[in-house]
Amino acid sequence: MSDLSAATGKRKTAIARVRLAQGTGAITVNGRAFEAYFPRDALQIMIRGPLDATGSLERYDITATIHGGGAAGQAGALRHGIARALEKLDASQRLPLKRAGYLTRDPRKKERKKFGQKGARARFQFSKR
Repeated sequence: MSDLSAATGKRKTAIARVRLAQGTGAITVNGRAFEAYFPRDALQIMIRGPLDATGSLERYDITATIHGGGAAGQAGALRHGIARALEKLDASQRLPLKRAGYLTRDPRKKERKKFGQKGARARFQFSKR
């Protein structure tokens, strides 16, 4: 399998390394079929988003290795990586991918807990008397 394009996608603490090759539309994640790796339909639809936007669902085989994060974060990282690989492969695909928001790295991360507080934003209960 000769790689046409490779890219990295990120989301929260998940990192996905994606490789695109000419093929039939098979998506493999960490050596497993992506339907088995992401059993939830919502995540599968999310991952297919960039391929649907560019009309290249059946054109490429995708191989990805993902580590870190949870299921939703990994799916977001995979979607970002697929979009970046498609853009690298064909620059004319940039506009539909950008309009759909697939090329933008989602910067939201978990905010850290601060000292002297119960959580990131929550404070300990205050009593005046």
